[in-house]
Amino acid sequence: MPLESGEKLGPITIAYETYGLLNKDKSNAILLLHPSTADAHAAGLHEGSNETGWWDCMVGPGKAFDTRHYFVICSNVLGGCYGSTGPSSAHPGTTKPYGLDFPVISVADMVNAQRHLIDFLGIEKLLCVAGGQMGGMQALAWVALYPKRVRSAIPIATTLRHSPQQIAFNELARQAITADPDWHKGHYYSGNRPEAGLAVARMINNITFMTDRVMEEKFTRRLKDPAESAKFTDDFEVEGYTKYRNDWFVKHFDPNSFLYLTKAMDRFDLSRGKLFASGRPVRTRFLVVGFLTDWLYPPYQSLEIARELKSRKGDATYCEINSKYGHNAFLIGAEEITHLIRHFVQTDIFW
Repeated sequence: MPLESGEKLGPITIAYETYGLLNKDKSNAILLLHPSTADAHAAGLHEGSNETGWWDCMVGPGKAFDTRHYFVICSNVLGGCYGSTGPSSAHPGTTKPYGLDFPVISVADMVNAQRHLIDFLGIEKLLCVAGGQMGGMQALAWVALYPKRVRSAIPIATTLRHSPQQIAFNELARQAITADPDWHKGHYYSGNRPEAGLAVARMINNITFMTDRVMEEKFTRRLKDPAESAKFTDDFEVEGYTKYRNDWFVKHFDPNSFLYLTKAMDRFDLSRGKLFASGRPVRTRFLVVGFLTDWLYPPYQSLEIARELKSRKGDATYCEINSKYGHNAFLIGAEEITHLIRHFVQTDIFW
């Protein structure tokens, strides 16, 4: 597969899951696009696991993406590490993991790989593409690259391009990984993984995804055990939370994938008229969602998307939700966003 960088990658594997049934004319397909560190497992339970999918609150019978009516697809992105080709995959020339020999990828490359999946499934036009954060970037890229193949799009808590602050947070996380003594310039697969660095990177994610209000409600300044307090230990409950809640993630997510995916997000740019080719009519319907308390992807960025669409006379609805959960709000499936998406998709199928 040709990449945006000019390099070629192949053969490639794309892991995916589906929910619901595809109708006879294949007009009820919805593609869900995951945030940076998620995977194809959007909903339900895998056999032998107690972990539901990352958007289980939104996908299923009677939920926002109602699987009684829609055929829902979710793929792991190119560059990921949960079944799709990425830095931990075997290089066809050496049979060893790519590591940093994996080529630079972009959000457009992720979408082009997904397009091959949609072709494989025999679907000519998607009823909807939807996702938050990096998933929202993919939704925008789908419309930019394949406007005739997308009837509607729902970009949530995302942006046309990262701000310097967003890039700085990602670079801080990447620096944590590459400073780990076990990183070995990306070639760590035969030894110890840089888990300490990845744990710090994940802590940064967790902190930026939450709000001050949620952290105050969840932890206040409670000490775990004042009698055992010592220098520079995790005395406060919030310290223990940031350190230990992601043990599974640190053991399973590939640190190199973290580097590649966050860099692709930082380089993503559909601002200044690049979302639509000049003179092309905007036929895709949009529901753009931002969250008032999201300080990582502040709502002005979602509003910019809506304004860009409106400037091209596009059919775009912008909704700003006042949720206490900050950037995490789109993953929690609050009643407001569930209602908005359910109504929007139901309207679209008869549009």
